[in-house]
Amino acid sequence: MSAPPRLTRNQSLVLEALTRSPEPLSAYAILDRLRAEGMRAPLQVYRALDRLLERGLVHRLDTLKAFVACRHQHGPGENHDHGSAVLAFGICTRCARVSEFHDSSLQAVLDGWARREGFRAERSSIEITGLCATCAAAEA
Repeated sequence: MSAPPRLTRNQSLVLEALTRSPEPLSAYAILDRLRAEGMRAPLQVYRALDRLLERGLVHRLDTLKAFVACRHQHGPGENHDHGSAVLAFGICTRCARVSEFHDSSLQAVLDGWARREGFRAERSSIEITGLCATCAAAEA
């Protein structure tokens, strides 16, 4: 088995911007942060994001139209295949913190539903909005 291809410069810059950000970023917010690094066009960011998504290194949060770096451990440039795993995200509506998790029992329930319905899932993610522990405690 061959090693995954190394990240391009643009992919590395986009991944680093997402990793350093405490909150999800839109493609245009990424572009704004990377202009000093020579990124000039949205297409550069979108191409990098597409490759990073394919490799499982970033996730798209559909409700926010934004992206986050995968929080699971993997080495630089390694692919991180989530396979058919259901990814779930807790998104704080106050501070925008995102928690990522996946649970095998949830996966089993959804796999059973898909079998019964004859549904072939291509991608699964669940986005739960609410308050993170810090924001909930501050409100109490």
